[in-house]
Amino acid sequence: MELPSKLLEKTVSYFESLPGVGRRTALRYTLQLLKMQKEDALNFGASVIKLVEELGFCSICHNVSDGDICQICAHPKRDTETICVVEDLRDLLAIESTSQYYGVYHVLGGVISPLDGIGPKDLHFESLVSRLAEGTCKEVIFALPSTMEGDTTSFYMFKRLKDFNIKTTSLARGVAVGNELQYTDELTLGRSIQGRLPYDNAMRTF
Repeated sequence: MELPSKLLEKTVSYFESLPGVGRRTALRYTLQLLKMQKEDALNFGASVIKLVEELGFCSICHNVSDGDICQICAHPKRDTETICVVEDLRDLLAIESTSQYYGVYHVLGGVISPLDGIGPKDLHFESLVSRLAEGTCKEVIFALPSTMEGDTTSFYMFKRLKDFNIKTTSLARGVAVGNELQYTDELTLGRSIQGRLPYDNAMRTF
């Protein structure tokens, strides 16, 4: 369907580029913007610009952050001796929503995937090793997707961290094989965190 305005078409195309948004939904979003009060619409646009220009990443764990250190790393009551390694922000938010984990995180920014050209050097492995070298961490939890890429990444980390005197665990397999954490219900994910296993034992279930 050809739209009567190039400005309308451009806005629809941007909405349509978002995951899970089809053309009809994109058009509905655009038309809704036109119905908004001008001030509200301008504030909406300004918030997107500010998000892109000012949102940064935590210098410690690579979580998104408004400042140099994210709210989780800066929280005085978080257990800094336990680090949960996740693929990205969506998995961090999924674990946080369970209210069953009180440690800190390390966001890798992806998983090892040779087919996609993603290797260990493309992820935040070295900063994790640097954190562990400080000697304050006692446990690292591998909370990566139950996929071939996730398991490959967990195994790579396990080999890299063997020289550290640190407990390594993985989520209990209440998370179905092949599932991504962000799509796992909170109850199952919470139980998987509470029932985590030593990583070398978990490998025997692969």
